Amino acid sequence: MSSVKHVPLSIDQLTVAYQQKPVLRDIEFVVPEGKLIGIIGPNGAGKSTLIKAALGLIPRVTGTVTIYGKPYAAQRKLVGYVPQRESVDWDFPISALDVVMMGRYGHLGWLKRPGAKERGIAMECLEKVGMSDFAGRQISQLSGGQQQRIFLARALAQDASLYFMDEPFVGVDAATEKAIITLLNELKKQGKTVLVVHHDLATVKEYFDWVMLLNVELMGIGPTSDIFTRENLQRTYGGRLTLLSRDDDAVIVSAR
Repeated sequence: MSSVKHVPLSIDQLTVAYQQKPVLRDIEFVVPEGKLIGIIGPNGAGKSTLIKAALGLIPRVTGTVTIYGKPYAAQRKLVGYVPQRESVDWDFPISALDVVMMGRYGHLGWLKRPGAKERGIAMECLEKVGMSDFAGRQISQLSGGQQQRIFLARALAQDASLYFMDEPFVGVDAATEKAIITLLNELKKQGKTVLVVHHDLATVKEYFDWVMLLNVELMGIGPTSDIFTRENLQRTYGGRLTLLSRDDDAVIVSAR
């Protein structure tokens, strides 16, 4: 078994509750390096809550979270986070380039100002997501897909080892979706580990080599070919899932 220093994310007995009602209950899993992991489950299953709890953004009732063997507070530089687009104040007066350069602050420390080196790295990251021509544009003037690309560029600028992405494909056009999945595969080739909250069940097998099924409790985690099965999906979604069966495969008709 890998040393804990080489385990990107380990969660043990994690429980989170809102107003005494459990949103996540006794979650336990270990994530290996270099995997693209889709987090899927019905609305209200606790997918975004899991990410926020792992990052210490919301309190935990019980449980521990370690990133490469240490608490998140000691490993912030190793973690990149792309929040849901709707949770961001897009009216804040800041340019696309400035947003991306924020990803370098963890490397600089808060007292040092970013210089030419950081600006160059930020521009490279904007180029990777096809947004270098928009570097000086105010983020409020960008489309939804463009805004999402800017946040992906910021995560790239962090040069993290572990990434959390909360619904990066929601509300983007086909070109942006293709750019995102290309980027995710590049990160994987570099040995990075990426956890992605995802809703489109039809693309899970194509996009992710691992999958986590979540509905308050952990319903399964592992290689997509082993976990993403008709039986597990029905157990996770219950009556919210409609399946069109064909042998052992399941074509998703609808899921809520």
